[in-house]
Amino acid sequence: MELRQLNYVIQIANEKNFSRAADKLHIAQPSLSQQLSKLEQELGVLLFRRTTNSVELTQAGKVFVEKSQTILDTVEQLKQEMDDMAQMRRGRLVVGTLPITGSHVLPLVLPAFGAQYPQIEVVLVEETTAKLEQLTASGGTDLSLLSLPLIDSSLSCEPYLEEEIWLAVPPQHRLAGRQEPVNIAELSSEPFIGLKRGQGFRQITVELCEAEGFTPQIVFESSNIETVQSLVAGGMGIAFVPRMLTRTGGDFAPVYLQLQSHPTRTLVVASRKGRYLSKAAQAFISTLKETISVYRG
Repeated sequence: MELRQLNYVIQIANEKNFSRAADKLHIAQPSLSQQLSKLEQELGVLLFRRTTNSVELTQAGKVFVEKSQTILDTVEQLKQEMDDMAQMRRGRLVVGTLPITGSHVLPLVLPAFGAQYPQIEVVLVEETTAKLEQLTASGGTDLSLLSLPLIDSSLSCEPYLEEEIWLAVPPQHRLAGRQEPVNIAELSSEPFIGLKRGQGFRQITVELCEAEGFTPQIVFESSNIETVQSLVAGGMGIAFVPRMLTRTGGDFAPVYLQLQSHPTRTLVVASRKGRYLSKAAQAFISTLKETISVYRG
């Protein structure tokens, strides 16, 4: 059994299709099929049920994939630790990020990190909160920039920014001219524009409303906070928006109001509990905190 065969099985399981898996692995499909057959013969069990329309893991296959992911992740961590001990001048860091949050944070952090550590290649993975938690827990990313609360208990995190949450309303809304902060309880009958399920800020929106005794009436959903703000500006509803992501000026923007309770969200850098953090990862976290501190100050 070879390590590359473990990776082959994981890729087939992820793609549920031999052709797509072969493309991702950059090998020919017949070669991939042969390697799988060879492995199944060696193990004496079938790892996949093959039909004309699908490829599904058997029970043995599920166990094999789970153990293989652990083995490959351990090997990768061992490589990183040996690289650090050898003080190698090259390195690779995979950072997961939420697309919109990343577009505001990373332009501040990456130039500073690159200037200090030009030998480190940073690979960005943009996904939803749920997908990033899954990737971080399975070793698909070294670190991920997320917001609390985290659902996966296998993750640990370090906060790097706490920011206030504001209310966005259409320019013609009854609250648009309000000078004093708004009580969230006043919004119980309002239509909300929200992020889609699986996005961390969607849960924050729901929890803020439920704390005031009502469930938000979400009339439109988007995977992009910029689209949410455009819909608000167009008069389709209201939304909660992290202060960092508010629009500064322009003809097509909502009106932003503070909330009486001054709610906040906490941005964190997450990694898997017990995972070895390379020097590159530790340096990235330090640079992130220092850069955001300067920016906030």
